[in-house]
Amino acid sequence: MIVHPELRRAARHAHRTLLAATLLQGAVTLSWLAQAVLLAFALAAIAHGDTGQLPWLLTGVVAVVAARAGLAWHQRRTAARAGALVRVRLRDELVAHLGRLGPAYLTEARAGAVRTTVVDGVEGVDAYVSRYLPQLIVTLAAPPLLLAAVALIEPRALTGLVPALLLALAGPRAWDRLLARRGKEHWDTYEALGADYLEALQGMPALRAAGAVGRSRQRLEDRSAQLHRATVAKLRISLVDTGITDLAIQGGTAAAALLACWAAASGATTATATYLVLLLAGECFRPVRDLSREWHAGYLGVSAADGIAALRTAAPAVADNGKLAAEWRTPPELTFEEVEFTYPGAGGAALRGVRFTAPAGRTTAIVGPSGAGKSTLVGLLLRHHDPRRGRVLVDGRDASSYALSALRRGIAVVSQETYLFHATIADNLRLARADATDEDLERATRAAGVHDEIAALPDGYATVLGERGATLSGGQRQRLALARALLSDAPVLILDEATSAVDERREADIVRELLAAAGNRTVLVVAHRLAAVRHADHIVVLDGGRVDAQGDHTALVAAGGVYAELVEAGRTHQGGLAA
Repeated sequence: MIVHPELRRAARHAHRTLLAATLLQGAVTLSWLAQAVLLAFALAAIAHGDTGQLPWLLTGVVAVVAARAGLAWHQRRTAARAGALVRVRLRDELVAHLGRLGPAYLTEARAGAVRTTVVDGVEGVDAYVSRYLPQLIVTLAAPPLLLAAVALIEPRALTGLVPALLLALAGPRAWDRLLARRGKEHWDTYEALGADYLEALQGMPALRAAGAVGRSRQRLEDRSAQLHRATVAKLRISLVDTGITDLAIQGGTAAAALLACWAAASGATTATATYLVLLLAGECFRPVRDLSREWHAGYLGVSAADGIAALRTAAPAVADNGKLAAEWRTPPELTFEEVEFTYPGAGGAALRGVRFTAPAGRTTAIVGPSGAGKSTLVGLLLRHHDPRRGRVLVDGRDASSYALSALRRGIAVVSQETYLFHATIADNLRLARADATDEDLERATRAAGVHDEIAALPDGYATVLGERGATLSGGQRQRLALARALLSDAPVLILDEATSAVDERREADIVRELLAAAGNRTVLVVAHRLAAVRHADHIVVLDGGRVDAQGDHTALVAAGGVYAELVEAGRTHQGGLAA
């Protein structure tokens, strides 16, 4: 009966409503007690042949039944409201914490496992908190009171009731440790199956292309079999608990009944007392039976508690200790000072002594071969990680001095992997600025080179996109993401391989139009193809995590080195870049 600390903490989200639900549950229990007392007096009256008070007693029983129906209805509504409060607030808390954890956490955790915890796990906590906890409190409070009442009527009945109640309440606790272990195994398997299913659904095109659908299906079947075995193993232990509880309830009720009948037969007690003992003995065990039922209803919450606690307490990759708001009145200058960084678990450094400045209000391109460290620089600027050595300065201040939310709100990013939601095109664009007018949307999409394609759709900007923008081509998705970034008021714009899905000839035109539309923002263009960067004000060339060269396009080509090699490779393989 020890309540997991995470579940106690979740209950505090709705403590007042839960208290009301518990009091109502107590009132329902008292109504059963009142019904038992009235029936005992009615049966005693019939046994004595005194039927004068019988109509009043039966009327009282009917009134109690009607009152209990109303109380039970109100209790269920209150408990449901408490559960909804817990569910919404806990889920909001977890989602907000996921936002603080950022991409660094999500690259290591499986999306399906996180989804299972946030959705199914929280649903289980709802049932546990709203149904089991109120019944637990009532179960701990009601039987002692009933035992005291029985002791006043017929003390000898306690010799049958007390051991049975102790066995019903304490007996299953002997299995708690084993049940907890089985529950964790069940949840881990359930979480893994959810992660595998989500991964298979998202990767179905790749599975079909590789002819691996059958192997994936077999893996899911194996996972399902593991979940079945874990569920059965957990149920075996749970059924032992139930068996012990039922044995104690039935044995205790029978023992109390025999003792009461023996006392009546020997003339040691009255008929009224005998009926009271018989009916109150049953009511002693009613809360225990209800507790067993609610335990099974909320058991998923118990299983998920460790996973929820682990997610809620996961430490972000960077500490959010900054106090400054990123309210730059003019576009900020970005400076990297001797920056070094190594990813956790990696064999070598991703960046080594990187030093350069991106001038305020100008366009700086970062180029280099794959693995040179280009995207790592963007991640450090956004503080997905902090440098191991060196500093990243924004407007002359260390990036860590800004509050994370403020820093990231001041930087708009368009990455190679764009994300569009199952909503209209207009709604997807207005994620960047909710008050954007239709004219603002058109201006941004024209700059991104996608307005004409949107206008050609039957519903135009009201067209509902499929999940992840699946109804659009890769180039269209990227250009919509570019338009969304332009709509934001962020003074820093980062294009991280943002036009990689666009034809190279069109790419250069789109980038030029984007940079013109960006106004005087500080722009970082990270690219592998040089058509997107040759007109940048400043170009930084990375190679092997180090700055190989800096300058403009003409000077870098003349100097030779990595940049000139990239230009030559572009001529050879693309045939579209002139030095």
